[in-house]
Amino acid sequence: MIALTLTAMLWLAACTGSTPQQRNAGMQDSTPEPAPAAEVDLRPGDGEADVEPRDDVSVTVEHGTLDNVTLTADGGEQVDGELAENGRSWTATERLGYGKRYRWTGTATNAEGKESPVTGSFETVKPTAIHSASLNVGDGGTYGVAMPISITFDEPVENKAAVERALSVETSTATEGSWAWLELDTAVHWRPKEYWQPGTEVSVSGDLYGLELSDGAYAESDVSSTFTIGRRQLVRANTQSHRMKVFVDGKQTADYPASFGLDSDPGRVTRSGTHVVMTKHSEYYMNNPAYDYEDFRVEWAVRISNNGEFTHAAPWSVGSQGYDNVSHGCINLAPADALEYYNLAQTGDPFEVRGSSVPLGPRDGDYHDWSYSWSEWTSMSALQD
Repeated sequence: MIALTLTAMLWLAACTGSTPQQRNAGMQDSTPEPAPAAEVDLRPGDGEADVEPRDDVSVTVEHGTLDNVTLTADGGEQVDGELAENGRSWTATERLGYGKRYRWTGTATNAEGKESPVTGSFETVKPTAIHSASLNVGDGGTYGVAMPISITFDEPVENKAAVERALSVETSTATEGSWAWLELDTAVHWRPKEYWQPGTEVSVSGDLYGLELSDGAYAESDVSSTFTIGRRQLVRANTQSHRMKVFVDGKQTADYPASFGLDSDPGRVTRSGTHVVMTKHSEYYMNNPAYDYEDFRVEWAVRISNNGEFTHAAPWSVGSQGYDNVSHGCINLAPADALEYYNLAQTGDPFEVRGSSVPLGPRDGDYHDWSYSWSEWTSMSALQD
C-alpha cells in the first residue's frame, strides 16, 4: 500500500512540473515592448510649393511630445508660434510671407526619450501682383447716420465672394445691413437697411492678407477700423421750393433759401436722391471746362457727391436764392447761411434732394449707396442666395 501511494505522488509531480524551455518562455513574455518612435506631421510638408499664406501652418506629433519647433525664412526671420500645453502640437500665430522659402527645425521625443527630428522646407506662393485695399472710415471717427462703409481696391476684384467672406461688421446696436459691389468691382460697400441709430459703435474688419483677389493677384494687408455714429442730422432740400432745411433728431433747426442747378440743362441740374456729406472745405476751387470756368474760388464748401455737387457760399446769386435755380449743380447759399451749415455738417450726414429731373446714380461717384432700394442693394452682394 505504501509503495503504491509513493508511485502516485511521483506521477503527479511529473504531470505538473515545467520544462526549462517553458520557464525561459515565461521570462521572455514579461519583457516590455519598446516604445514607438515619435511620429512628426508637418503642415506644410517637406517639399511643398505654392503654399498660401492663409494655409494651416502647424506641427503635430504622435507617440511623443515636441521639445522645440522653429520655422525660419531664408532671410533669417522666425515665424511666431505657440506650443500646446500637452506638447503634442505647435501652431504658427502669424501668417507667412509671399514668395519665401521656410525651413522646419526641432525635435520630438518618445516615451523612452528617443528623439525624432523636425525637419523639412517649403515655399510660399509668388503673386503675379499685390493689390492694396483702403477703408473710408478712420479709427475713432464719428460719422453721420447715412455713412456707408467702403473698402476700395486699386484693381478690380474677381474673387468677390471670397473677399466678402473675409469681411465683418459688428455693431453695438442690432443693425441689418449688407455688402454690395460698386464702381466696376473695385469697391465693396456696406450700408444698413435704414439710417444708422445714433450712438452705434461700429467695428469693421477685412481679413484680407493672403487672399487671392484675382487670378494670381493677392491682397497686400488687412484693414480694420472702429468708429461711432453721431447725432441724427439730415438735410431735406427741394429744387422746386428753392429751400434747404436742416433737421436734428426729427426737429427742424434751419431753413435756408437756396438756388439749385439749372433744371433745363442736364449738365447743370442738381441730382435728386439721397446724397451723403463727404468732405468739407473752408475754401475750394471749382473747375468745369465744359462751362468755361477754372479754379473758381468758393467758401464754406460741403461736398455731397463726386459729381461736382456742393453747398457753398454764393454771394453772386443771393437775389435768386429762394426763387430761381441758376447754379451749375451746386446748392448756392448766402454766405452767412453757408458758414452756418458748414459748421453743422458732418461726414456721413444724409442730404436728401427732391424735385429735379435727373436722379442720383452710379455715375455720380462714391456715395450713391442710398439711391438703391434695399432689394436692389442686397442683389449686388456676391453672397446673395
